[in-house]
Amino acid sequence: MLRIVPMTLKQANDFVKRHHRHHAPTVSHRWSIGVDDALELGIPNLVGVAICGRPKARELPQYELLEINRVATDGTANACSKLYGACAAIAKIMGFADIETSILISEPGTSLKAAGFKFRRIIKGRDWNCKSRGGRRTDQPQCDKQVWGKKLN
Repeated sequence: MLRIVPMTLKQANDFVKRHHRHHAPTVSHRWSIGVDDALELGIPNLVGVAICGRPKARELPQYELLEINRVATDGTANACSKLYGACAAIAKIMGFADIETSILISEPGTSLKAAGFKFRRIIKGRDWNCKSRGGRRTDQPQCDKQVWGKKLN
């Protein structure tokens, strides 16, 4: 039985460091959650995390849209779907009108579909490191990405 548990950013980022296939830890968050499958004697066993924050694109509405910045699991069945669904439910309770996340163009989006998210658009991959931005990290995938979202109200 999977259950949602609260997480600090440090705890979530530690899990991301160990389990995310292509992203490094994130710098900030609004909040983070984990998913636990404590099946025996109540011993916690963290199997996944989600880190939620403000939208990275400046033009997006910062107080209406929540962005899921990272989801990482150890491969436990249904952990991703559980995290995406919980993020949407928590965001709705907090008053957000919309939630989005992006995945690599090569990923199928199965867990997002299971959590009620809909495909929205493709964003072109690019290098965010330019002179006007003062030098940004380049250790993230720069390929095209799919944006998935869900209206909350």
